Amino acid sequence: MNSELTFDLLKDYLDPVLHCAADKIQVTQLPGGYSNLSFLVESVTEKFILRRPPFGEKIAKAHDMGREFRILEGLKKAGYTKSPQPIHFCDEESILGAPFFIMEYLEGAILRNRVPQGMTLEKEGFAALSRSAVDCLLELHQLELQESGLIHLGKPEGYTQRQVEGWVDRYFRAKTNELPELEQAATWLQGNIPSTEYLAFIHNDFKYDNLVLDPQNPTLIKGVLDWEMATVGNPLMDLGTSLAYWAEENDPQILKLFNLSHLPGNLSREEIMAYYFTKGKGSKQEMVFYYVFGLVKVAVIAQQIFKRYSQGFSTDPRFAQLIHVVDAAGKKAIQTLQTDKI
Repeated sequence: MNSELTFDLLKDYLDPVLHCAADKIQVTQLPGGYSNLSFLVESVTEKFILRRPPFGEKIAKAHDMGREFRILEGLKKAGYTKSPQPIHFCDEESILGAPFFIMEYLEGAILRNRVPQGMTLEKEGFAALSRSAVDCLLELHQLELQESGLIHLGKPEGYTQRQVEGWVDRYFRAKTNELPELEQAATWLQGNIPSTEYLAFIHNDFKYDNLVLDPQNPTLIKGVLDWEMATVGNPLMDLGTSLAYWAEENDPQILKLFNLSHLPGNLSREEIMAYYFTKGKGSKQEMVFYYVFGLVKVAVIAQQIFKRYSQGFSTDPRFAQLIHVVDAAGKKAIQTLQTDKI
């Protein structure tokens, strides 16, 4: 499949949308990220972000651009201030090869695999940022659902079981290697669905590289990005996914790809849970299930991307190592079940 994009049709289409002549519009693909593609769109006076699905086979709802756009609209209506403002949605695939949408560009810094050049984040800064991140997640989980209409963006009944079954199924459809620990963890999840289920609006991919920070005060979170998996469901599954991404110093090196949480000063996973449950629903005693779920989910996402890479839908060299993420996450899940420690 051809994965080269041209932007002439896009610029013509955006002319009336952005009120800018097509030949004055610039489009640049942004680096980073492992899933949906992001592009910087610049008019004469403003900057915007364009989002479209990755190349290759379509996977579940995570690449539904119309749904992500509706989520941003719902968050705006709910008065949530940390999500980008939605601007325009296009479902005509001939323009860019897939549906896409335009949203507000949030100016700021993003922590990927290193602290951005010119920014200082020492031990005390990471301690404050990690607490701010938990506060940010709690703020999202405490959004009002009924009057805001956010309740209509998900199907909360039976959410936990549906998610477990869905992610396990996605793994086997994307499977390329024999990884027994991951399959063992998946089987354990299917047999240990909690009877208690909580309800909140959840992000489902909440980690440092989806946060926009103030470069002058990097402990201040200006915005939250990548709402493609957001829904109404069990907030402990959201927390479990965040904990799965929250690598610590002694974790396998391959699991430190996605978060700078392993650097000195960051709260540990135990401290993250203790802080979260001072305000959030549930208890730390319930979290082994949700942490193992998070590890399996992270593994499946990596597996899906690795399969697309192995099929030639991407040449990004980062994707070649993702099979090792799948393996390490499975082993970490089994270690958690054996020790009962997160």
